[in-house]
Amino acid sequence: MLAGEAGAGVQKAIEIVVALGQIYGAADLVPVASVQVSGVSYKNLGEAGLEFLQEWVAQGAQARVPATLNPAGMDRLAWREMGFSEEFARRQEAVIAAYEALGITPTCTCTPYLVGHVPRLGQHLAWAESSAVSYANSVLGARTNREGGPSALAAAITGRTARYGLHLDGNRQATTIVEVHCPITSEADLGALGYRVGRQVKNGVPYFRFADWRLDIQDLKVLGAAMAASGAVALYHVEQVTAEAIAGTALEPGREAQRLVIDDLAPGYAALNGPAERVDLVSLGCPHASLAEMEAMAAALQGRRVTAKLWITTARATRQAADKAGLVARIEAAGGQVVADTCLVVAPVAELGFRTMATNSAKMALYAPSHSGLSVRFGTMEQCLEAAVTGRWS
Repeated sequence: MLAGEAGAGVQKAIEIVVALGQIYGAADLVPVASVQVSGVSYKNLGEAGLEFLQEWVAQGAQARVPATLNPAGMDRLAWREMGFSEEFARRQEAVIAAYEALGITPTCTCTPYLVGHVPRLGQHLAWAESSAVSYANSVLGARTNREGGPSALAAAITGRTARYGLHLDGNRQATTIVEVHCPITSEADLGALGYRVGRQVKNGVPYFRFADWRLDIQDLKVLGAAMAASGAVALYHVEQVTAEAIAGTALEPGREAQRLVIDDLAPGYAALNGPAERVDLVSLGCPHASLAEMEAMAAALQGRRVTAKLWITTARATRQAADKAGLVARIEAAGGQVVADTCLVVAPVAELGFRTMATNSAKMALYAPSHSGLSVRFGTMEQCLEAAVTGRWS
């Protein structure tokens, strides 16, 4: 590959992979089972990013392993209803077409593990989306660093990534034991907890012990996303719950890990909440909503009517399943919209005139002010839906 025998596109890709390995002191490269590529929204890529992708296409590069895409900047079918311009839609579709020409499946979701792309324990990956990286490493016990968009694409084209960081046994053991002593009663509590731990652990590996809470799949997704956003935490363990904690490899025998006691979530809520009283937009589904979460939202909206804009973001495949189950119709009957393919962090929301938003996602609450210029209120799903109905935060 380095000699160019597989073509110029592959040569450029392997040069990126090798350069990263040299920077991080990797001993060798490792084959990857799958890749998840970020850098999909035209809002973030712009024309230079599109030309970068098209150049790789022109050089004949192709993915060698299964590879999926992160969310785009719009719902590919309902962008007009969302209010986005035809010019943006045209350029966004050109980005996705370039990825498809490179052999990347246009899943356009931050939760590939919810739509059939589930890695196995111990498999090496090259995933880019921070919340997906956290889930793959922590819940499933696969192995991936948080790749950048170009490095993930290079890994897809070469089928390899450099063996450093979380690909190595020694870097996957806990650095901090987190004792959670306060009650956890909602997904918002987990987001506030994840925010606090991420800020304090920063790039480390927390090991959670909960006094009275046993996390399910939805909880783990929420907790990991919050820590990834607030402190770049790419791997965490939960005692008796996550893969490597169950396997007994999460704690190094004889090693004294730091200890962190969390007995109050108020600092997390305070950091994630803005001052807005009125709410223009309510965003649920960051990371992308599962079918179970959409069932809960539809039930909570039964017999109600929203006055603020309500967008529930999810994967296209999940939306199709929700449509078959009648959930989309129930949400739309209340005035909400189930939006696929996109995330409001990467969508050009600023051009739509919204000023304030409510969300139950700590990741969204952290990113929306800087990425979209929105003032954000953060709370439970029930609080957010109440704000959607009344147009105010209470």
